[in-house]
Amino acid sequence: MKSSRLALTFVILSLSTLVFAQMHTQTPAPRSDAQKSFDLMKTLAGDWEGTISMDPPRPDVTEGKRGHVSMRVTSRGNSLVHEMQEAGTPLDATKYDHPVTMLYLDNDKLNLVHYCDAGNRPHMVARQSADGKTVEFDFVDLSGGNQYGHMYHAVFTLIDANHHIEEWTYMMPGDKPMHARIDLKRVQ
Repeated sequence: MKSSRLALTFVILSLSTLVFAQMHTQTPAPRSDAQKSFDLMKTLAGDWEGTISMDPPRPDVTEGKRGHVSMRVTSRGNSLVHEMQEAGTPLDATKYDHPVTMLYLDNDKLNLVHYCDAGNRPHMVARQSADGKTVEFDFVDLSGGNQYGHMYHAVFTLIDANHHIEEWTYMMPGDKPMHARIDLKRVQ
């Protein structure tokens, strides 16, 4: 009985390896706009720091403070993890804001899910600009509560390999938008 289970396991592993190898030897299809946007976003992998500005100004929150953004490609290149926090603060999500955002492709759409400190998960879908240097995400739906508001819009503008700008719109209760802009430089 034990040997038949071992043989079955071997056969399943062999077949999955064969399927995986065949997937990677086929001629790739032309890249969609979503794939191009995702490839562009993946070039941002690394650590970034820069100043935060708010509209309307919120000196009690983050105005003029420095933000730290960390991005890494994961899951065999199928996801991008974006983590944000105030620069110089310990990595302690119980005391400091530390939202995590996941970007991934799903059927020819570049998706963004923001795991917000407000306890919800807004979902957005990307559209690429004509110049190919800006990826803009539009709100689709929200999971979780909305009593404190939710992230509503995001724009990533690549200036060059070591400089990009992130603009985030947070919809406060009563549909009052609050805009944050982070001018980020790659940490060397």
